Amino acid sequence: MQIPCPMCGLRDSREFTCKGDAVTLDRPADGAAPEVWHAYIHLRDNPAGPTRELWYHGGGCGAWLVVARNTVTHAVSGATLASEAHHAR
Repeated sequence: MQIPCPMCGLRDSREFTCKGDAVTLDRPADGAAPEVWHAYIHLRDNPAGPTRELWYHGGGCGAWLVVARNTVTHAVSGATLASEAHHAR
């Protein structure tokens, strides 16, 4: 699988580490109730099909990316820097 890093260009997925659904960018506030943290850490969707995931380019530029990927076919349709994706909401 190839991932289009905005900084480095098209790279092999072995250079990256997947950290899960990009929705996890919405971390609970400090002091949030234990139930909120439990839901954030343990209760995750496992979608079949198009998704947005957070990936770290540890074997390259060190950027955090939001990767658009189909979990059924593993086809990657794009990637943006996480900092830009978060501000675009």
